[in-house]
Amino acid sequence: METTRISELTEAAKLAATVNIREAQPERYTSEPADRSRLAEPLTFHFSGRTAPNRFMKAAMTEQLCTYDPENPENNGIPTKNIERVYERWGRGGIGLILSGDVSISLTCIESIGDPAIPLDAPFSGPRFNGFAAMARAGKAHGSLMVAQVSHPGRLCVFVDSPVSASEVEVCNEGRGDGIYKYPKPHAATHEEIKDLIRGFGHAAEFLYKAGWDGVELHGAHGFLLAQFLSPKTNKRTDEYGGSLENRMRFILEIGREIRRRTPPDFILGIKVNSVEFQDTGFVTAEARELCRHLEQESFDFIEITGGTYEKILMYHGWRESTKKREAFFLEFADQIVPSLTGKTKVYVTGGLRTVGGMVRALDSVDGVGLGRPLCEEWFLCKDILEGKVDGAIIPDIPQTDFWLFLMAGNRQMRLVGMGAEPAELWRKEVVDELRAGYADWVANKSTAKELAHYRVIDEPYVPVGNP
Repeated sequence: METTRISELTEAAKLAATVNIREAQPERYTSEPADRSRLAEPLTFHFSGRTAPNRFMKAAMTEQLCTYDPENPENNGIPTKNIERVYERWGRGGIGLILSGDVSISLTCIESIGDPAIPLDAPFSGPRFNGFAAMARAGKAHGSLMVAQVSHPGRLCVFVDSPVSASEVEVCNEGRGDGIYKYPKPHAATHEEIKDLIRGFGHAAEFLYKAGWDGVELHGAHGFLLAQFLSPKTNKRTDEYGGSLENRMRFILEIGREIRRRTPPDFILGIKVNSVEFQDTGFVTAEARELCRHLEQESFDFIEITGGTYEKILMYHGWRESTKKREAFFLEFADQIVPSLTGKTKVYVTGGLRTVGGMVRALDSVDGVGLGRPLCEEWFLCKDILEGKVDGAIIPDIPQTDFWLFLMAGNRQMRLVGMGAEPAELWRKEVVDELRAGYADWVANKSTAKELAHYRVIDEPYVPVGNP
């Protein structure tokens, strides 16, 4: 299969960048009047005592910019200069708390090719450690907190024959990647595997602390392993890790305790959780409320509220018009969850926020706002908002309902910035048309899981930080 260099793919973007500035400018979302100074207020986390300089959080988005060697998996997941450049740029963007993309605790059971990884035996020295330290320094250079999202995909992994999960419940693929993902049947985690997984999360947290990170966020949403234990749809166990909500949340609480045991008190501990799974037999809001109450009792610094699973992508389509106008997709669920907390554990909401008015209104319910896609279009959006330069994000030439094209667009933007180039102008039709054509080729030409991240995307092999 022929691979096209990224330099050939971005001619439209380069052309657009050279057009006279007097040509058409991007359209922005229109904001209602609002007091943007509320977004500039610092946010102190009660349990760790750390303070984010403002209420913005950069949400986790997979970068796919680390090493990947299927023949020598011990070399997988080492951060590169490319990913360091990405976080250096976001670090200049006025973001209070920067979340990394998912950092896997496994070298082989990963969510995407090129994900950063910290295996259980990773030493606190060497190329992997130095790479994570470089990422932290890059993101923190201008005052942001750097928090790594630590995760395990469980049954969502397509790179091993029998991934671990809560139970042997196979993935029902409804729209993920246009059907090109072939998920193997998972196996139910043994008690020994559960112990190793808990140790793996704890080791990753200690590793990150020693590498200079400010904290970790557990990925307990979107159908990943922790969510697989939480959801009655995927957890059919009859032991102490299944059945009642108390049992289904046990895995997460034990991971939290292990992280607290292995890191100092000022290390931030957060978690991303589903407010609802949008499935009849899935995790529901009442259970999310009870889970959050226990998380506060276990000294979690913050909870990021989101929703859905990879089987049910519901990130715009399907919402009522009133919800879309409110912008924050999951704010109505946050309104039901936050009252169960005492205020010690802070709450962020992520998904759909595009204007200053929407963001400020969200702060009536939660403590902070998470931004994802807009920060791949405008890397200094938070800074520009705080300085009063803009009131809303740029409207890209991609329908809000086109989840997978948005996902590929964000990945492309990170790759461009990682190469030292400028991000493409996604509000230009010619740029998005080129991207859409590339996505169609990507879907049409996949044959094995090992190729998923490579077609018409990767420019050159990535090398670890510090290597020639």
